Amino acid sequence: MIEAHNLCKAFVSHRGKVKTLAVNGLSLEVERGETFGLLGADGAGKTTTLRLLNGLLLPDSGEARVAGFDTVREYQQVHLRAGYMPQQFALYGDMSVLENLQFFARVHGLTHAQQQERIPRLLRFARLEEFQGRLAAHLSGGMKKKLALACMLVHQPEVVFLDEPTLGVDPVSRREFWNLLSELRAERGLTIFVCTPYMDEAERCHRVGLLHEGRLIACDTPEAIRRMVPGDLIEFRPSALYAGRDILTQLEGVLEVQTYGDLLHVFVDEAGRRIPQIEAALAAQGITVSNLRQIAPRMEQAFVFLIRRQRVGDSGGCP
Repeated sequence: MIEAHNLCKAFVSHRGKVKTLAVNGLSLEVERGETFGLLGADGAGKTTTLRLLNGLLLPDSGEARVAGFDTVREYQQVHLRAGYMPQQFALYGDMSVLENLQFFARVHGLTHAQQQERIPRLLRFARLEEFQGRLAAHLSGGMKKKLALACMLVHQPEVVFLDEPTLGVDPVSRREFWNLLSELRAERGLTIFVCTPYMDEAERCHRVGLLHEGRLIACDTPEAIRRMVPGDLIEFRPSALYAGRDILTQLEGVLEVQTYGDLLHVFVDEAGRRIPQIEAALAAQGITVSNLRQIAPRMEQAFVFLIRRQRVGDSGGCP
């Protein structure tokens, strides 16, 4: 459903002196009916990637296709088959829920008969039937997201691009939004391409890609991404967090040390061998350890580990 081959996009500063490579040689494929999650820190190139794939930006080089159509030469065909929900979806606050849906239906050229058939179904789907007369400006954050999703679906796209759709929404509303997405994929075979900063949402995807400085540094199932982290992971609470972290980074067999609240997450080559050494090294400096255990890496730890281990000065990519 989505194909990208060596996509590159750079932006030049307003003075024309600084060139920022937002997307650097990106290649990927997303199957029909798949939910694909794109992860990356702020500035990694996620939004630029979405706009390139949706035909809203022209690449400097490389190519992309959506539903078999070239995103540059056949962008109109792409827009007929794709929906795009940016971070700030353009709902009209002085129009009601129903009026917003009717407006976007007219924008997409739907006939009155098509509107009569689709809009009631979308209201039911988004659980907004009893709020259809309410002004969009008076909706909660979660309800605005659901209305934005309904408006994006009014022309029945085959693939949707969602840019951090639940950012700033409470956990309950986030879960409801993802339940709606799951229903869509199950009922209509919808292909979903989503950028998200939430690791629990990434776990809901069939596959995820990790984007770093415009490069796709890993792309696989969540389980396979977690397995990319070498060695074992141990977790404990030291009596002195930062002093303990500094000591451990110097020890043999310690691959990575991450802080997680008042806990330390320590990646080691072999847990059984290194745990006694870690406890002894900390005890020698008067640091006690509590709640020590070996745990399986989560997506968040794998993400941080892979980003930190990304090779410095990697060659190749876009000119």
